[in-house]
Amino acid sequence: MSDGNYGRAQAWQLLTEWTASESLRKHALAVEACVTACGEAEADRLGLSAPDRAQDRAEMIEIYSTTALLHDFDYERHPTANEHPFVGVRELERLGWPLALRTAILGHAQYSGVPRDTHLAKVLFACDELAGFLTACALVKPSKAIAEVEVRSVRKKMKDKAFARGVNREDVIQGAAELGVELDAHIAFCIEAMKKRAAELGL
Repeated sequence: MSDGNYGRAQAWQLLTEWTASESLRKHALAVEACVTACGEAEADRLGLSAPDRAQDRAEMIEIYSTTALLHDFDYERHPTANEHPFVGVRELERLGWPLALRTAILGHAQYSGVPRDTHLAKVLFACDELAGFLTACALVKPSKAIAEVEVRSVRKKMKDKAFARGVNREDVIQGAAELGVELDAHIAFCIEAMKKRAAELGL
């Protein structure tokens, strides 16, 4: 991705070309906040915070960011399970986006049959539904602020099948398990990641 043709600016441009819905764009940004934070933590764990690894770290963070932004970019035009995310991934392949990004996007759809065998793929799956659920939890607050969302209330709302019924709770639970982290810790981590970009998310 170092050639500059597949960076965040290009991902955002592609997303906005294909997605007019403000809520879908905000969802992409929320997922990006969580996925990028996970990528930063993983980069630090791998020792990429050293000054001589700055370029490696930047490239790693960029692919986490762009994968998150583009994971649903075709959804507005192609919302059915027969088409999403397959149509989008074919377009990404045509445009030359990295294989790791495309494979992770395929893997975030359980029905694709594509295994999630990289940290990036696991993180995208673990953050996708959860970011949507955390957004819903924030929007029912009087302030509509993610800063007021607490892990305890998130877990309680997960048990309420009438709340945000479009969010697959099993995916949220499975995603944390695949990452090897406690669900409460993952929820807290994603809340913090979204709080840092609250203004951009409208939360």
